[in-house]
Amino acid sequence: MSTSTLPAGLDDATRDDASLRRFLHGLPGVDQVGVEARAASLGTRSIKKAAKLWAIDTAISMVDLTTLEGADTQGKVRALAAKAKRPDPDRPDTPQVAAVCVYPDLVATAVESLRGTGIGVASVATAFPSGRTSREVKLADVKFAVASGATEVDMVIDRGAFLEGRYGQVFEEIQAVKASCGDAHLKVILETGELATYDNVRRASWLALLAGGDFIKTSTGKVSPAATLPVTHVMLQAVRDWFTTTGELRGVKPAGGIRTTKDAIKYLVAVHEVAGEQWLTPKLFRFGASSLLNDLLLQRRTQLDGHYSGPDYVTVD
Repeated sequence: MSTSTLPAGLDDATRDDASLRRFLHGLPGVDQVGVEARAASLGTRSIKKAAKLWAIDTAISMVDLTTLEGADTQGKVRALAAKAKRPDPDRPDTPQVAAVCVYPDLVATAVESLRGTGIGVASVATAFPSGRTSREVKLADVKFAVASGATEVDMVIDRGAFLEGRYGQVFEEIQAVKASCGDAHLKVILETGELATYDNVRRASWLALLAGGDFIKTSTGKVSPAATLPVTHVMLQAVRDWFTTTGELRGVKPAGGIRTTKDAIKYLVAVHEVAGEQWLTPKLFRFGASSLLNDLLLQRRTQLDGHYSGPDYVTVD
């Protein structure tokens, strides 16, 4: 089960299923009261004026603009791509978003619409959002998305296997998906709302990092609760500790339920205080969102114009 690409010192952790279990259950437990109190405390930080405008622009640049509905069409994806390129047409200095995230069959449309922009095309895969199918089908899903031009793949872990303690199975599946990604970056969705405890979130985060995930992502957005600040704190601690142990930088993506500029800024404060300033980049932190961008654009106008413009001044997804 071990992989030669793991950093020195962690090879033993993945030698076999028993070793992986010992490692994951040997991680320090999460202080629930402490992590929730710290998340609440950092969430009260006041960011104003120039710092707030910087935070808004930074958050816009970190958005994975997402549409993951059964009724998605090529036209909707083209419209989303146009918004990704020019989020506020009246303000050409508005940053572009990081990526557009769609289902695999709409990747080609997104790639065509975003060609030459530098904006990523992310595709969910592995039988998103449930992950309930065979590994062969999951890998075919990934390969189809990458062949269609996806530069990023958002996979879901088998939460049933994880909760039953079959960590080796989850590890090997993430590894297999990573191998199928080629040059595309892999985001591993933990679906933290189904993991029940912060200790499980920490174990799943480390499991995904050990298996080669470039990002760990909170949620599909289809399960409640989705992203929360305390859970994101635990995941930020994991990538920080991974960097301390290995020297490798890995990213975090909270997704689902982040709808306002106020919420986004709370997450940016958490990134700075828990992981560190170097994570304040789209290369290492993303927001999985759709409606969030609209509020960021409205608040950006408010900062620049000195008055609230109202929702009629931005496009509605």
